[in-house]
Amino acid sequence: MSVILKMQNICKAFAKSSGAPLAVLQDINISFREGEILGLLGRSGSGKSTLLRIASGLIEPTSGEVLYHEAPLTGPEEGIAVVFQTFALYPWLTVIENVELGLDALGLPHREARHRALAAIDLIGLDGFQSAYPRELSGGMRQRVGFARAMVINPTLLLMDEPFSALDVLTAETLRTDFLDLWLERQMPTKSVLMVTHNIEEAVLMCDRILILSSNPGRIAAEIPVTLPHPRNRLDPAFHSIVEEIYAILTSRSEESIAAQALPAVSINRLVGLIEALASSTYNGHAKLAHIASALSLEINDFFPTAEGIHILKFAELKDGAIKLTVAGKLFAQSGVEERKRLFKEHLLRFVPLAAHIRQVLDEREDHRAPLVRFKSELEDHLNSHDAQKTLHTVIDWGRYAELFSYDAKSRFFNHVRYT
Repeated sequence: MSVILKMQNICKAFAKSSGAPLAVLQDINISFREGEILGLLGRSGSGKSTLLRIASGLIEPTSGEVLYHEAPLTGPEEGIAVVFQTFALYPWLTVIENVELGLDALGLPHREARHRALAAIDLIGLDGFQSAYPRELSGGMRQRVGFARAMVINPTLLLMDEPFSALDVLTAETLRTDFLDLWLERQMPTKSVLMVTHNIEEAVLMCDRILILSSNPGRIAAEIPVTLPHPRNRLDPAFHSIVEEIYAILTSRSEESIAAQALPAVSINRLVGLIEALASSTYNGHAKLAHIASALSLEINDFFPTAEGIHILKFAELKDGAIKLTVAGKLFAQSGVEERKRLFKEHLLRFVPLAAHIRQVLDEREDHRAPLVRFKSELEDHLNSHDAQKTLHTVIDWGRYAELFSYDAKSRFFNHVRYT
């Protein structure tokens, strides 16, 4: 297969508030091949959307090179179109006017632009809604307008940034099926597709090849070929095998992020809910990640932070694509409210160094108070600002539940719980 776009040794860094560089992507090498849908799978913060914007020419890499038809890509290029997660429609324009915007840069005569816009609207299944305004359309129909606006330029390369994630389950399934039908029947001029997603089953359902991105900074951790024939069946054991392989890879990446001391953004309710689900008679304390995530209808951006949370607290073990409650986890599930709080406090002090550090500082200070900024500055020696803020938000939530300390959002101070 011929290569349409190639990314070579791509690195991207942004400046932190201190002026120091923050690496987002590192040593990325990808070839976009003709005739395939390439999936880019990873958790929030792995740099997926940044990589897509570099491929589109919307932003430049810090280093490395992007080649489109073997020529350097230095900005937005004719033949490359993007479908974003949000619909990004102009509410004061009709459907056909929104679609025609995709042709503005081409400078086409009005008659030709109108003809191509109508053809794109018909292709994507919106014939009859040309004069409707976005407010009159459902979410799925608005996203179809986004697809039509991208398709109207007859793109060689179509880049899709989580195009179905803002839709309800049934609408997303319908739109995915319709898109695949157009692709497989070669009704689109597009030669290659890159789809960014955090939905594992969606990636296996649609893609010919899946790249898994790790985080901090984003690197390609694995490449998974998907050779299953279309239409693909989610109940097919071969389908499940690929899903479980991806979960196993993401499990190993999760263990690395845990070692980096960044806490996942997950609430107490989610932690308790997963422990209780695992302790139920359905799982008896042990489950494959793919199975329990599917049963709980959770995607990786929701499921993995929760699984990591109970792993960090040693209420469960996360390994090889499976999760297993520890003795402490089983005891937690069987206990009442006060005993759960006692267990949680004990594990928080033992296994979350930041929580123990905050408590120690509060114990040592005469007024038993300490500003948030003191701990944020310490965290930013090791984490970027976003991860530091997320970690502090999590430790505040967990610390409050355990009655280890309290936090005043107005003054932005931690307080010893006995003195509040």
